[in-house]
Amino acid sequence: MTQSHTIRVLIVEDDFLVGETVRGVLEDFGYQIIGRAMNGIQATEMTQALRPDVILMDLQMPDMDGIEATRRIQKSSPTPVVALTAYDTPELVEEASKAGVGAYLLKPPNGKELERAITIALARFDDMVELRRLNAELQDALEQVQTLSGLLPICSSCK
Repeated sequence: MTQSHTIRVLIVEDDFLVGETVRGVLEDFGYQIIGRAMNGIQATEMTQALRPDVILMDLQMPDMDGIEATRRIQKSSPTPVVALTAYDTPELVEEASKAGVGAYLLKPPNGKELERAITIALARFDDMVELRRLNAELQDALEQVQTLSGLLPICSSCK
């Protein structure tokens, strides 16, 4: 890994063996696993409590699926999410993307695939944060221009 700090990962996977396999692969690549959730409800709670750098999210789980968990996480604690699923349908990919997933992996992934997906999700998330910041700056500038343009008629009559 070339990151300047250890990336903290929350694994959300209802299949214990898959979760442990992913944990081992990520630890071998130098990632720090800060928690394991078994469903979307636990994922939302653990994201609030642990503040991971990235979440590896299964999409098909009991109680709350990964799509809904991702939606809730992006509203309350925006965090990069990598979908990890056995399902590959265009509809699911689109739904995951709309929910806020930054990368999409099919099970079983290998270590390099996981590493690339995490790198991409983190980069896309950083891009989104920067775009939101720039958008807010532009909105502020537009409001200032509108305020100033409202003052111009007043100032033009001043002598």
